[in-house]
Amino acid sequence: MIFTHTCIITDDVKVLSLFYEEVLGIKAVYYGKDYSEFNTERGTLSIYRADMFNELAPNSAFPAYNRSVILEFSVEDVDAEYERLQEVAVEWVKPPTTQPWGNRSIYFRDLDGNLVNFYMQVNS
Repeated sequence: MIFTHTCIITDDVKVLSLFYEEVLGIKAVYYGKDYSEFNTERGTLSIYRADMFNELAPNSAFPAYNRSVILEFSVEDVDAEYERLQEVAVEWVKPPTTQPWGNRSIYFRDLDGNLVNFYMQVNS
């Protein structure tokens, strides 16, 4: 089995996609106005419009309700990313911190409240 991607359900694909373009430094690939993807080296983050998704699976997903999943991205320099993201409208949860397990992380929320972690390994 291969884990391929994570999909965020949102009310506004364009606005959330523009946010992730700034945060990830990757251009979204749009498949119509209701769906976009961000392809990374190891997986894909997709963004899908809630009302379109709920036509396929009624009442199964609700935008901006996530409080239990963290989107995690390995980066080269957490501190540099923290400085770069000062210009982006993120809700900061935790500034650069070295975790007990050896990762240096920053935590923030996207425009829908989803928790995002940028991290790097600092201790082997």
